Amino acid sequence: MNTKIITFGEIMLRLSKPGYRRLTEGTVFHGNYGGSEANVAVSLACLGNNVEFVTRVPAGAMGEAALMHLREYGVSVNHVVRGGDRLGTYYFEEAAAMRNSRVVYDRKGSSFYTLKQGMISWKEILREASLFHCSGITCAISRDAMETTFDAVRMASEMGLTIACDINYRKNLWGYGLEPHDVLFLLMQYSDIIFGDQNEWEIASGVRHIPFPALNSEYQIDKESYAQYFEKMHQLFPRCKKMVMALRNQIASSHHTLTGVLYDTVKKKLYTTRIYDIQPIVDPMGVGDAFVAAYVHAIRKWVDDNQKCLDFSLSASAIKNTIPGDQNLMSEEEIVSNMTSSGGRIQR
Repeated sequence: MNTKIITFGEIMLRLSKPGYRRLTEGTVFHGNYGGSEANVAVSLACLGNNVEFVTRVPAGAMGEAALMHLREYGVSVNHVVRGGDRLGTYYFEEAAAMRNSRVVYDRKGSSFYTLKQGMISWKEILREASLFHCSGITCAISRDAMETTFDAVRMASEMGLTIACDINYRKNLWGYGLEPHDVLFLLMQYSDIIFGDQNEWEIASGVRHIPFPALNSEYQIDKESYAQYFEKMHQLFPRCKKMVMALRNQIASSHHTLTGVLYDTVKKKLYTTRIYDIQPIVDPMGVGDAFVAAYVHAIRKWVDDNQKCLDFSLSASAIKNTIPGDQNLMSEEEIVSNMTSSGGRIQR
């Protein structure tokens, strides 16, 4: 039985100034590796899954350093394509008090940006896999990256794999002429599992999202409205079996509320879970990726226990806010423990 999970996207070097400094301030940068689909792969490996990351990196020291990072966490990189001039980077300015965080991309001309359709042999790669994960980010980077993503989902569909899609709308990346809504809408037609936050679901579907103004964990969401919303989504995306939405209210840079909802289109049932009141936020990057990875892990382990899958995924996403860097380096045991723990105690 095939159990491998394949993720596809760009791994990048993330550069930040220490001590909440602005990008224009000081001379020292701290480096981490990131990139949505790579984050998902690392988290899945930390949870004990057989996972492979497919990408294109430059031949030489910088490309090898990125692959060594993935190997360190047990992610297979056997089918990575080498070529191009450089590794993509992005600069992250951490939020503080009333000052918002800021992301500056430097991806144009990277090895992944210059990927050409046909460079990746999807039939060979997907042969031993059971699930393929991709996101809207790869479709935004370049026309060839988008076409390569669709080559993958079409092949995965023909081969009977489960396809998991993270909408992952990044407005600053779309620049080659196609409308994000049109591309994302089509990508979601191939998807058995769809993830996204409330704003991303609106961009992809064209249906206005339901506000989430929670100021604390006592807020009660309107379950009936969400059930009706996802019935509309199922009409738009009939293949999808599990629809997942992350709900976040950024009250301040260091204070967020976070929850999630899950709609099972087969059972026609909405699932909700607790609201996390997270304060302080250590690093918000990769929080959605942590949710996605945990859900993919959970649905393979607990199958149709929708409530446990949602609870587990939200716990992973919430605890990622406490971990510096893009990737959620938590075990299944730690995530399960966080589902019922108030936190803060020393583990002896």
